[in-house]
Amino acid sequence: MTAAPSPEPGRDCPLCPRLHDFIAGWREREPGWFNAPVPTFLPPEGEASVKLLIVGLAPGLRGANRTGRPFTGDYAGDLLYGTMIAHGLARGEFKARPDDGLELVGTAITNAVRCVPPENKPVGAEIATCRTFLKPTIARFPNLRAILTLGSIAHQSTVRALGERVAAIPFRHGGRQEAGGIALFSSYHCSRYNTNTGVLTEEMFVSVFKEIAAFLKS
Repeated sequence: MTAAPSPEPGRDCPLCPRLHDFIAGWREREPGWFNAPVPTFLPPEGEASVKLLIVGLAPGLRGANRTGRPFTGDYAGDLLYGTMIAHGLARGEFKARPDDGLELVGTAITNAVRCVPPENKPVGAEIATCRTFLKPTIARFPNLRAILTLGSIAHQSTVRALGERVAAIPFRHGGRQEAGGIALFSSYHCSRYNTNTGVLTEEMFVSVFKEIAAFLKS
């Protein structure tokens, strides 16, 4: 009997040589940083409490790669966690540090690619390889009702992890579709680039969370 695949890569995961080497270089430059695959952020009540999973793209170099917690240490986290707190999906105060005491409520946060990629751009093979962790991550939550994907890459990888065809469930901002028996919501990524260029406004982002919160209460 083979063991079930782990939802979390090891600290020195060698599966993507380019990303492994990139992190090794940053371990030398910044030994105090996390510099490893970033684990899924879970609520204190545990896996059974998770009804919503948020899937981002990959850790930011000076964000999650530095701090070891998704969306922590760079701009994207300010918008994400502020919006989550406002909709009852997180509690406490977000201070962009992994020890700030912020807790998730019925929600978990992960990334489609767990290691920081050069220039924030993972390649197709790396996205596909890291899906070996995304699939069991989705499966670890027995009461999961919804997934929010942030950006088209996270969306496409999640659709594939759920065993569906990307062409049948295309990415669109504010989308809500069914995939693998789960409600799949999608939004533009809450990156500084997207908000600075007006691709994503705070109002657009908040409206997605309003819909998700209403769905989870239904």
